[in-house]
Amino acid sequence: MYVTLTLVSVAALFPMLYVVSVSITPYTELLRNGGFIVIPRSVTFAAYRELFNQPYILSAFNVTLFITIVGTAINLVLTTLMAFPLSRKGLPGRNIVLMMVVLTLLFSGGIIPTYLIVKDTGLLDSVWSMIIPNAIWSFNVLIMKSFFENLPEEIMESARMDGSSEYGLLLKIVIPLSVPVMFTLGLFYLVGHWNEFYQAIMYVTKPEIQPLQVVIRNMLMKAHSQVESVDETIPTMTLQMAAVVYASLPIIVFYPFIQKHFSKGIIIGAIKG
Repeated sequence: MYVTLTLVSVAALFPMLYVVSVSITPYTELLRNGGFIVIPRSVTFAAYRELFNQPYILSAFNVTLFITIVGTAINLVLTTLMAFPLSRKGLPGRNIVLMMVVLTLLFSGGIIPTYLIVKDTGLLDSVWSMIIPNAIWSFNVLIMKSFFENLPEEIMESARMDGSSEYGLLLKIVIPLSVPVMFTLGLFYLVGHWNEFYQAIMYVTKPEIQPLQVVIRNMLMKAHSQVESVDETIPTMTLQMAAVVYASLPIIVFYPFIQKHFSKGIIIGAIKG
């Protein structure tokens, strides 16, 4: 078992080590090793300096940070407000609404109709075009609904007998007991917003409000189109790896802090799913 886990760990960590190593390896050493290096003999941060000199790279980070924080907060609030009523078996029309939620997992409105809706609502060339269209994910609604259904009904009945309203029940009882699933779905939403690319290229044309992934894509495509790299001492591959590290590091650093809640939430939320 330990041998298997060790091999799996090496297979998972080696690509990350390779990306970081290439991003800090001097040009001459990279050429000497044929573009493949794991542990560099010397270190340089020239690729990162060149990366931060690229236009819109810092503004793109701020845009991505905004849509990640604000978008995740909106996602969790709306998902909770939709999942909690659907977890109550006595809700009138519950089965019809659930059928409609499941239907959206199988069929979407289509690219053109969605674009027309975004356009007619005035969201084009706005950071909100990367938040509002995906404010609720149907799959996450079903996971949260299943989690709520597993909460002890006796606690809720006691709260109702004490005069608690449904909103009070949600705020004081349900949400405090639902920290694991909140962290789990929050991570799903957070990673989705951080990696935002598709909606950005569909709805945003202004460079100053493009998210990080789009700006990095444009930068790397520009570097690839040139005969030589951005600078004679900075190969294109090194710049690519520096961009990958820059775009991935915040999520990699953040994930260990919520890993415990993530594992527990996804298991409990899927019991009845």
